[in-house]
Amino acid sequence: MDVLSDVVSTVRTGHPRSARVEWYAPWGMRFTGSEPPGSGFHVILQGSCRLFMDGRPSIPLGPGDVVFLPRGDEHSLASGPDVSPSDLGCVDFLRRRDGLLSPEPGEPVPNLVCSERLPQPFQRFGAATSGALGKEGASELSCVTVSGFYHSGGARPHPLLADLPSVVHLAARPDRRSELPLAVGLLGRELGSQRPGADTLVPHLLDMMLVYILRTHLEECTGEEGEGRGFTGALRDPAVHAALRAVHLDPAHPWTVEGLGERAGLSRAAFSRRFGSLVGMPPLTYVTWWRLTLAARLLRETDTSIDTIAARAGYASRFAFAGAFKREFGVPPARYREEEHEEAPSPGSPAAQASAT
Repeated sequence: MDVLSDVVSTVRTGHPRSARVEWYAPWGMRFTGSEPPGSGFHVILQGSCRLFMDGRPSIPLGPGDVVFLPRGDEHSLASGPDVSPSDLGCVDFLRRRDGLLSPEPGEPVPNLVCSERLPQPFQRFGAATSGALGKEGASELSCVTVSGFYHSGGARPHPLLADLPSVVHLAARPDRRSELPLAVGLLGRELGSQRPGADTLVPHLLDMMLVYILRTHLEECTGEEGEGRGFTGALRDPAVHAALRAVHLDPAHPWTVEGLGERAGLSRAAFSRRFGSLVGMPPLTYVTWWRLTLAARLLRETDTSIDTIAARAGYASRFAFAGAFKREFGVPPARYREEEHEEAPSPGSPAAQASAT
């Protein structure tokens, strides 16, 4: 896999939980910090609203805008600057591991209706509406969003996520050359049309959104504060990116600093300095970090044997792999796998139902 694809694999586990939401003014919604850990997103399909985060100016959002919160930080959406955000109950749906927002492939993404004039949100079945909600037009449709949450499970966040700002705002622009506007348009049309096949297409479009969000941000962050430093800078540096790509394509290869420097087209010393200044760790330290991150994902998500995982991670023996893994994660590989399975209740189980309340 390429580097960005591998980053995406550390962001999400399973299918993103998401919903199309019709917001009726006046409204204000608080999204608390994510627990379990993960990343969130909002896509504005219709109307407008504002995003609020402590310590920074509010962000006006309009049709086609996308906001991505890589670490799931607390934030609020509201119909206007003078509306006090509250918990309307919609956010509960975005965190559930069962029920409405954990659809299996082929099941429809729910369409929720939220308003301060409603005792609780409800799911609308049938075609989306427009206009007023309640008697005598008491509440007007002001915004339609697609909101979602990527659960990272026990995955270790990639250094790229630490480099991203707390909120990535990609405003709709007619001159944007990325595929993101196309993905937003397709997503909006599929969610609003209820045409045959939409329930199969939408989960794939949601997966595409995460890739396009990260790719677009990387391509457009030139000139932003810190854009030349950190892992974001590393992916924009041709030499370091070439070395990272080589590691991700073949993590089991017996990499050396000299060998990676050759891939980067730099001398050993020049490559080591440039890699360390951008990635934040020496080249071989990153190789070990990625090998063990990959191994942890295989232990968590597959039934692959530990011997096979050790080989895929570049270790000559199960013993050497177990020692390295325990130094990094504090437990042997077999115990890590057992603990991950114990902490991930199946949908519909009592533990899963308890986590949804």
